[in-house]
Amino acid sequence: PGNEFNVDRTLTKDDVQKLIKLCVNRLMDSRSPALDTIKMQVYFDMNYTTRADFLEEHRIVLESRLLPVTREITDSRAHTHDELESLYRKIVSAILLKSGLGSPTDIAVVREAAAALQSVFPQTELGTFMTLTKREKERQLTELTMIVTGIRLFNKECGKGGEGIDDLPAILNEAVPATTHSLDLEIQGTLHSAYIYTALIQAIYNGQLKQGLNIQLLKEALINSRQHETFLRIILNDVIMCAHQVEMLENQLAIRMDQLQATVQSKTAVPTAQVYPQFIHLAQLWSSFQDEMVLLSVLSNILASLEPFTKAQREFFTDDVLSPYLEGLQVKTDEERIKESFGQFVNASDYQMKDKAWFFSETTKNF
Repeated sequence: PGNEFNVDRTLTKDDVQKLIKLCVNRLMDSRSPALDTIKMQVYFDMNYTTRADFLEEHRIVLESRLLPVTREITDSRAHTHDELESLYRKIVSAILLKSGLGSPTDIAVVREAAAALQSVFPQTELGTFMTLTKREKERQLTELTMIVTGIRLFNKECGKGGEGIDDLPAILNEAVPATTHSLDLEIQGTLHSAYIYTALIQAIYNGQLKQGLNIQLLKEALINSRQHETFLRIILNDVIMCAHQVEMLENQLAIRMDQLQATVQSKTAVPTAQVYPQFIHLAQLWSSFQDEMVLLSVLSNILASLEPFTKAQREFFTDDVLSPYLEGLQVKTDEERIKESFGQFVNASDYQMKDKAWFFSETTKNF
């Protein structure tokens, strides 16, 4: 009705054109805090999901990229010595790509990975590998990737290798607190704006401020700030979860390394059934560290992408614009308002209790 539409009758062609024009005009408004809020909500809805879904999406993308590499190995019909040598090199490259530990174009990394693979799966085993079904080849390739990854990680720990392997625990121990700090600063800034908008709106309603500020724009700016705060807190919770995961993974990694050291120490030969599962578990732990890196990267990107959706309210209500209206005005925090409300509630409750006590004493006199 505010736009002169009659809700009780079907829209005419002219009505539809008018509606389209109104919508387009609103969507094209580059200085609307309300539209910024809607854009922010749409962006967040399209880009944010749960930890599990983020990681699942990442794995699907990774697998689709590695599919041609895997298929080249599983579909191979190598027979000659040169063909088998070429296939073995492809397996080494595939293992490096799947593990994410170093580049398959780095000679030092390739040599280290090839040496680890040779100790587990010598080139002479390729004949047996060729007789397997496609599914069996895929399964063996996955298992070999984890064992080779575990060996390389263990060698790095022992100071005997680890070419191209980033120290993910150390990187995460720097990145997680840095991201948390950035989020805390962003939240405090957003809250500061929200407190000011709330105080000004309240002052207008109380008659303290008579003119000069558009109350509708202030309300839109307040809603925009609160929506931004809500999304920032969601991201912060996920980053805190990352911190807990990293701490847990570091403990597990230390335990697994100690167990492996105890298993292989002072032994010239260790049964594969005893040591391979430990290498696999080591690779799985490292994969979890990689997951946390992915999550932190995604969350950081979302964090950076939210900020432009607060642009309109920040441009409308700069410090220079607002400072004259804030003179003599008390800007309260959420905590102060909650305490104030709770105090009023307690005082009202005390009054009611006293009132009930008086009523009870007056009633008993009549008996």
